[in-house]
Amino acid sequence: MTRVTVKNELNVYESAEARFEAAAQKLGLENGLYRYLKYPDKEITVYIPVGMDDGRLEVFVGYRVQHSLVRGPGKGGIRYAPDVSLDEIRALAAWMTWKCAVVNIPFGGAKGGIICDPAKLSQGELERITRRYTAELMDWLGPERDVPAPDLGTNEQVMAWVMDTYSMHMRRTTTAVVTGKPLDLGGSRGRREATGRGCMIVCDRALARLGLKREGCRVIVQGFGNVGSMAALLMHQAGYRIVGVADVHGGLYNEKGFEIPALIDWVHIKRKPLPEFPGGGEKMSPQEILFQPCDILLPAAVENQLTSQNAHRVQARILCEGANGPTTAPADEILEEKGVFVIPDILANAGGVTVSYFEWVQDRQGFFWRESEVNERLQDVMEHAFDEVVRYSETHKVNNRIAAYMLGIDRVAYALKLRGIYA
Repeated sequence: MTRVTVKNELNVYESAEARFEAAAQKLGLENGLYRYLKYPDKEITVYIPVGMDDGRLEVFVGYRVQHSLVRGPGKGGIRYAPDVSLDEIRALAAWMTWKCAVVNIPFGGAKGGIICDPAKLSQGELERITRRYTAELMDWLGPERDVPAPDLGTNEQVMAWVMDTYSMHMRRTTTAVVTGKPLDLGGSRGRREATGRGCMIVCDRALARLGLKREGCRVIVQGFGNVGSMAALLMHQAGYRIVGVADVHGGLYNEKGFEIPALIDWVHIKRKPLPEFPGGGEKMSPQEILFQPCDILLPAAVENQLTSQNAHRVQARILCEGANGPTTAPADEILEEKGVFVIPDILANAGGVTVSYFEWVQDRQGFFWRESEVNERLQDVMEHAFDEVVRYSETHKVNNRIAAYMLGIDRVAYALKLRGIYA
C-alpha cells in the first residue's frame, strides 16, 4: 500500500502522500489531476519580529499552507509549538482538504503554524506574535479566502486576536475570518465539544456495525486536552467505561473505569498532574497506555503514536483517531492484519471542522443556532460521512483509511473537472 520506509515513517508529509497515492491509484485518477491535487496551491513563510517583555527583539518563523481552494475557502488551524515544520503544515493542510470533502462541507484545506513554545511566552508576547502573523498574512486570509481556527497551542483568545487584527485592517468587524472564537465574538455553541462529540458519534456507528453496545464498552483516551477530555466526558456520560487516560505528564489505567468529571476537575480546574489523580489506577507512560486492553482506543494527542515498531501491541477492537496523523503509513498494514476497525482521522475528528463550518455560516448570516440544533446537524453530517466511507471500503475492497481518502479525493477531483483549469 505504501512506499514509506520504516526509516522515514515519522515524516507526516510522506505518510499523507503515501495514502494519497494509494487512494488515487485505486480511483484510477488521471495523471494531470493526480499531479494537481498532490501539491499545495501556496506555501507562505513569514518571519515575525516581536518585542519581548524583557526588551529583546525576537524573530519567530511562521507558515501558512493552502493546499486546495477548489471546493471553497481554505480551512485549517494555526498551531503554536516548538517542533512546527513546513512538512508537518503541508501534511495537515492536505488532510484538511480531504477531511472537508469527506464530510462534504464547502471548504478546501489549509493549515498554519508558528515555531514557538507558548508555555514559555507571556500573554502579551503571544498577542504580539499572533497579531503580527495575522498582519503578514492579510493578503491571503478572509471569509472567502482562508479561514483559520485553533489547533495545538492556540485557543479562543488567539482566534479573537486574529479576528480583531484582520478587522482593524479591513476597517470593519469581520467575525467570519476565523472560527473557534469566544461566543461573545461570533463563536458557535457546541464548537468546544464538537471534535470530541464527533468522535463519539462515529464510535457509536462503529459499535452498531460490529454488533457491540455502549454500556461497559472499554475506552482508552490518549491526550487530555480539548479533544480527549471532551470525548472522554461525553462517552462517559453516554455509558462508555473510560479505563485509560493519559496526557504529557503520564497515564493511568483502571479496568473499573474513571469518574471523568472528577478527573477533568482535577486536571483542568485544579491544574494538578493527571497521574496524581486520587481516583486510582496503574501509572504508566503516555505511550504505554496505547497498548492496554480495551474495546476502543482513542489517540487524541499528537502524530506518530502508532508505528511499525509498536502497532502489533494494540489490543483494541476499534481505533478512533481523535488526533491528526496518530498512525504512520507502515502501521496501517499491521492494524489491518490484526483486524482492527480503524476510523481514520480525516473522518473521526472531522466534527471540529464541521461545527467550524456551522460557525462560519452563522457569522455570515448574523443568525445563531441553539446548541441542540448544532449537535443535531453535526450528528447528521458525521453519520452520513461514516456510512459513505464504509460503503467505499466495501465497494472498492480497501481499508477504511484508503476509502476515506478515495471519497475525499473523488469529490475534489470532480469539482476540479467541473470548474476546469483557468489558463
